[in-house]
Amino acid sequence: MTRRGAALGAFVMAAAFLTGAAHGQEERDAPDAGAASVGAVLQGLDKVTARISTFEAPFDVAVRFGSLVIQARACHKAPPTEAPESTAFLEIDETFETGRPRDVFTGWIFASSPAVSALEHPVYDVWVVDCMKASNAASDSSG
Repeated sequence: MTRRGAALGAFVMAAAFLTGAAHGQEERDAPDAGAASVGAVLQGLDKVTARISTFEAPFDVAVRFGSLVIQARACHKAPPTEAPESTAFLEIDETFETGRPRDVFTGWIFASSPAVSALEHPVYDVWVVDCMKASNAASDSSG
């Protein structure tokens, strides 16, 4: 690596760190920034039947979609002043008749570009639509 490449790499890392720190400060200062999201709204495609299903995945609750078991661990939505983007950290396992789950995907999925980090499965596709809001979850369960 050349000196110029090393300097450019250090500059990019510093800029990313400073941008992330500023973004984290905005999230802490914004009202309802951390408490607003209680899960992820996902869509799944069954490639065999060509059906698309929309379903909610509350944090740390196993949700089934076909033979997949999906757990949302985090969901972040960009504030209205930034470009629209929702990202979710998902853990996806596949269960078989034997009852032993197989780890299929673990990572962040981006709503605006799901192909960046995608579930690669021969039968199912899963992507993020939005983050669940606490007010929606509370009103759904009360009525």
